[in-house]
Amino acid sequence: MSVIQHTFSFLRRLGAMTALVGALSGCSQYSNRPGSVAFHNLTAKYNAYYISRNSLNEAEREIYKAYRDDYNQLLPILLPFDSVQAVKVKPQLEDAIKKASIVAERHQNSKWLDNSYTLIGKSRLYLGQWDDGQEALRYVFANGRDEDDKNEALIWLMRAYIARNDFSNALNVSEYLRQQSLTREATRDFYLAKAYLHQQRGEHLTAVAILEQTFPLLKKSLSTARLHYVAGQLYDRIGQYALANEHYRSVSRNRPSYDLAFNASMNSLQNQVLLNPRTDLTSVGFDRMLRDRKNNDLRDRIYYTMGLLAERREQYPQALDYLHRSIAVAGANTQQVPYTYLELARINYDRLDNYEAAKAYYDSALVVLPKEAREYRLVSDRKKALDEFVTQLTIVRTEDSLQQLAQMNPVALDRKIDAIIEAEEEHKQQLLRKAQEALVASNNSAAGAGVPLGAGNERRWELYDPVLVNQGRMEFRRLWGNRPLEDDWRRTTKDNRSFASAGQEALAGPGQPQANPLAASAMTKGSPEWQARREELRRQVPVGDAAIAASMKREEDALYRLGKIYRFDLKESDKAVASFSRLLKDYPKTEYREELYYLLYLSLPEQDKTRSQWKDKLLAEYPGSTYARLLNQTPKASEDGAVTASTAPAKSYDKVYELYVAGNYSEGLAQVENALAQNQGGPLEDKFALLRIFLIGKVQGRDAYLQAINEFIRLYPDSSLLPRVQEMLEVTGQASVRRKF
Repeated sequence: MSVIQHTFSFLRRLGAMTALVGALSGCSQYSNRPGSVAFHNLTAKYNAYYISRNSLNEAEREIYKAYRDDYNQLLPILLPFDSVQAVKVKPQLEDAIKKASIVAERHQNSKWLDNSYTLIGKSRLYLGQWDDGQEALRYVFANGRDEDDKNEALIWLMRAYIARNDFSNALNVSEYLRQQSLTREATRDFYLAKAYLHQQRGEHLTAVAILEQTFPLLKKSLSTARLHYVAGQLYDRIGQYALANEHYRSVSRNRPSYDLAFNASMNSLQNQVLLNPRTDLTSVGFDRMLRDRKNNDLRDRIYYTMGLLAERREQYPQALDYLHRSIAVAGANTQQVPYTYLELARINYDRLDNYEAAKAYYDSALVVLPKEAREYRLVSDRKKALDEFVTQLTIVRTEDSLQQLAQMNPVALDRKIDAIIEAEEEHKQQLLRKAQEALVASNNSAAGAGVPLGAGNERRWELYDPVLVNQGRMEFRRLWGNRPLEDDWRRTTKDNRSFASAGQEALAGPGQPQANPLAASAMTKGSPEWQARREELRRQVPVGDAAIAASMKREEDALYRLGKIYRFDLKESDKAVASFSRLLKDYPKTEYREELYYLLYLSLPEQDKTRSQWKDKLLAEYPGSTYARLLNQTPKASEDGAVTASTAPAKSYDKVYELYVAGNYSEGLAQVENALAQNQGGPLEDKFALLRIFLIGKVQGRDAYLQAINEFIRLYPDSSLLPRVQEMLEVTGQASVRRKF
C-alpha cells in the first residue's frame, strides 16, 4: 500500500505542476483569454500604472503650488505648460514615464494600456517634449479600445495644440469632442479646455459663456475660486461689471487663498464705483483695507486701484497722487510697480499731453516689467518713439528760445540771462531743501518707530518719482558736469565749489556745530561764478547770419521729424497737422515742402474742406514728383466699366528690366512710373521703386538720383531692399567726397 500511495502522491504533484505551467503559458500579454486578461489588468493597475499615476499627480501638485498668478494680467483658465517650472519635478515626471512604459512593454492586453499612454503623453507635455507627447496621445486616439480613454487623450491633445498656438487643429479636436458622449469628468475638462482656447484667441464672451456651463460641474476648492475670479475678469473685459461682481463674490465662497480673495474684493469695489459713479471713494472700504495690518504688503495694490478710479472720474491730480503712494509703499514687493508706472505714463501721455513725464515713466516701467508681459512690446515701441520725440521737442524749444534771445538788445539780453540764472539757482536750492528734508525724515525714521516712508499722508520722497530723478540728474550734470565715480569725491582739494562747505566740518572746533553736508551757498549776482555762467549762456545765443541760419535749420529739421513721429509712431494726426503747418508757416521755402503737402493731405480727415487744397498744391507745384504720382493714381477701367488691375506684375517688371538692360532708359522710366501706379501696395512695389532709381540716374542725373534714393528710404522703411538702397546712398556720398579732393 505504501508503494501505491507514493505513486498516487507523485502523480498528484505532477498534475499540479502541469496545471501551473499551463496556466502560466496562458497568461501571455498577447493572449485574449479571460484569465490572462484578468492577470495583466490586475498586475498593470496595482503596480506600474498605480506608481506612474501617483508620480504624475505629485508633480502636478508641485507645479500648481509653485505657480504664481499675476493679478494685473488676465489669469489663464488653465495653467500653461512651463518646462522651466517642470525642471523642479523632472524626477517625478521621468519616473511616471518609466513606470507607464512598463505597462506598454509587459501588459499589452491590459485595459490600462490606453491610460498609461495618456500618462506618458501628459508627462512629456509638462517636460516640453511636444512631439513625443502629442504622438503618445494620438496613438491612444488611433488605437485605443475604450472611448472614454480616447476622449481623455484628445482633451490633452487639444491643450497641447493650444499651448503651441495651433488653434486650427485645436478647434478641429474641439468639434469632434463636442459630438461625443462624455463622462461628467471629461465634460468638465473639455469645457475648461475649450474656454481656454477661446480665451487665448481673445474671444472673451465665448470663453466666459463656456465657463458658466462648467461651474455646475465643479466642487468647492481653490481652483474653483480661481476660475470664478477669471470669469469676473472676462466679464470686466466685455464691460459687464454687474456680472463680474457676482463671480468676484463667489470667490470667497470657494475656499480661496488670501491674495485671491483680496484681489477679488479690490476688483469688486472698483466695479461698485463704476456701476455707481457718484459713490464716494472713502465709503467703499479702501480706508478700512488700508488700516488692516494683514494688508500691509498689499497697500500698493489698494492705492493703485484708487488711482484708477480717480482717473476715470477725470480727477487727474488725485489719481497721480494715489499712484505715487502706491510706488512709495511698495517696498520689496515690486510685482505691482511696473503697472503703476505704466498707468502714470498713460495718464501723462493720454490725458495731460506731458510727453516728457510719460517718457520717464515708460523708462522706469521697462526696467521692472517682465519681458513676457503682454504690454512689454507695446511699451517698448512707445518708449522708443517718445525718446526721439522728446529729443526733437527739446531741439525745437531750445532753438526757438535762442532765436528770441538773439533778437534782444545787449541790455535786455543781460537782464533775461540774469533772470534765467536766478531761476536755475532757485531750482537748485529747492532740490537741496528736498534732499535735506528726505535726509532728516530718514534719520528720524531710523531713530523712531521705523514707519515706512510714504505711509499715511506724509509727503512722498521725491526719489520715488522717475520724472524728478531725471530732472535732478540733468540739473546735476548741467551744474557740476559728468563726474566720474571715484573715492573721496567730496574732498575740498577737488576743484568743486559746490561742496566747499564739506570742509567746514574740519574747521569747526570741539563742541562747535558742524556744517550741513548738503548745504550749498547760492551764487550771488555779480560774483565771478555768476559772470562765468552768464558768459556760458551768452555763448549759446546765435550771433550773426550764419549762426542764426544754423539754428533755424536745426529747428526746421526737428519740426519735420516731430510731425512724422506724431503721424506714424504716436498715431496723432491732429498734432502732426499742427507741426507740419507750423513748419510751412515758419519756413515756407523748406526743402520738405513737397512731402509736407503729401503728408498733410493724408493726415487730414476726408470731411475737412482744406484737405483737397494740399493735393492741388502738390499737383500744381510738383506735378512730376513721386508724391504727386501716389496721389494721382486712379484704377484703370475696362470697356465694360469694371475696374481691372495688372494681372502679371512679374511680367511687367521683367519687361521694364529688359528696357533698362537694353539701354532704353527713357522708355523704361515711363513704363516703371506706370507700373508703380498699378502695383501700389503689391509685393513688387519696392522692386519697381528700386528699378526706378537706376533709370532716373541714367536719365535725369546725379541730383535726381539722390532724391529718388531718399524718397525710397522715406516711402519703404520696412522693405527688404532698404539696406541695398542705403548702401547706394553711402557709396554715392563717398564718391562725391573723393571728387572734391
